Amino acid sequence: MKNKSNMNSTEKKAALTLSSVFALRMLGLFMLLPVFSIVGQKLTGYTPALIGLAIGAYGLTQAIFQIPFGWMSDRFGRKPIILFGLVLFAIGSLVAAFSDHIYGVIVGRLLQGCGAIASAIMALAADLSRDEQRTKIMASIGMSIGAAFAIAMIIGPGLTMLVGLKGLFAIIAGLAFVAMLVIYFLTPNPDNQFVQRDAIASKGQFSRIFKDGQLMRLNFGIFTLHFLLTSFFVAFPNRLSGLNIELAEHSWIYLITMVAAVVLMLPLIIIAEKNRQHARVMLAGVMLIAVVQLVFGMFSFPLTLVVLALVIYFTGFNLMEALLPSMISRIAPLSGKGTALGVYSTSQFAGAFLGGPVAGIIIQYKGMDGVYLVGAFMAMLWALLLLGLKNPPALTAYTLTMPDVAEDAFPSLIDEIKAIEGVSEAIALPEAGAVYLKVDKKNLDNERLAQYGRS
Repeated sequence: MKNKSNMNSTEKKAALTLSSVFALRMLGLFMLLPVFSIVGQKLTGYTPALIGLAIGAYGLTQAIFQIPFGWMSDRFGRKPIILFGLVLFAIGSLVAAFSDHIYGVIVGRLLQGCGAIASAIMALAADLSRDEQRTKIMASIGMSIGAAFAIAMIIGPGLTMLVGLKGLFAIIAGLAFVAMLVIYFLTPNPDNQFVQRDAIASKGQFSRIFKDGQLMRLNFGIFTLHFLLTSFFVAFPNRLSGLNIELAEHSWIYLITMVAAVVLMLPLIIIAEKNRQHARVMLAGVMLIAVVQLVFGMFSFPLTLVVLALVIYFTGFNLMEALLPSMISRIAPLSGKGTALGVYSTSQFAGAFLGGPVAGIIIQYKGMDGVYLVGAFMAMLWALLLLGLKNPPALTAYTLTMPDVAEDAFPSLIDEIKAIEGVSEAIALPEAGAVYLKVDKKNLDNERLAQYGRS
């Protein structure tokens, strides 16, 4: 039981190193958000529309290559594809660092996004972990992304004042190089590589995912959330500058904001999980975002009220960032979980891409307030769609390990297991000697299920 409930040394090392790689990469991307719309104005060829395009450009190539990179990792191996993606990311960062023209930075940002390694990292995490420990590793990766976002928002402005935009891009390239070293020298090599249905999209599952109304509500949600985030930061840093706050001082504002937002977010997540009120809590989070977008678009505030509004905004943002992937994992069918996550990630980066240029165009022709008002409209539309969202079923992921079962015996076993009381879904993975289940623990016939394998 001890080995089953605790991560072994390989799993601990995988959790630490893969979380670090994710964090290093996302830290580099996020550090640009709070500063680029200000310092980018010094680039040759600057226009608000092109600033927006440069901020969102990485999302375009991320959206295009997210699913193909997962497929390539199945064929060519996880580590080679991850390293290739990090090399592209580093090259893009250096192209941007050596560019004095806005178009050069846009090219660099597009190259950064070509390193779409998220699904390959998730698949490597699955290769290196037992099924019962996989959730812990995925959770550690998720927390590393959240931590990277908070740290980037705090250190980005001050760091940019010290080294400038070129120096910031050079640091981002350096972070990618460190991530390469971590992958190559510190991340364990898997003994076996399987097609990881939890992480890699399956070509035969797309139609099923697109027809699922609940999943598509969540996909529209993550698209809108990152559309709003990117568009918000095309405009908001200029609001702080308009209050005569130096860029270096923005760090203190984001520090206060991030700490307060996390403190306010945690009780809402507890309510959602404990009382199974995910849909209502998510609706509340979206309304928080909508209200802030609306008041920013209609009114001007002194700094104290701006910080208060920013705390409310990021409470809603962090809440949705935490609940959306959890909902996808719970609602997605077992056979199509990797596909569902692939479509979800593609939607996320598509939103990040479109938010930038749309905001830039609005600023160029209608002014800053228009960005917030369009964001308010998008958030309200999202809230309307959430009215049809159902709370996820009270099901738990469960794995039966069957290393000695012949491959041709699995189909009949699946039919028998599906007939057990409390089993909602069952799918065989013969190459891994396992069966993945979704079960209702309250009604599960544990004794009968135990006859088929080790959990």
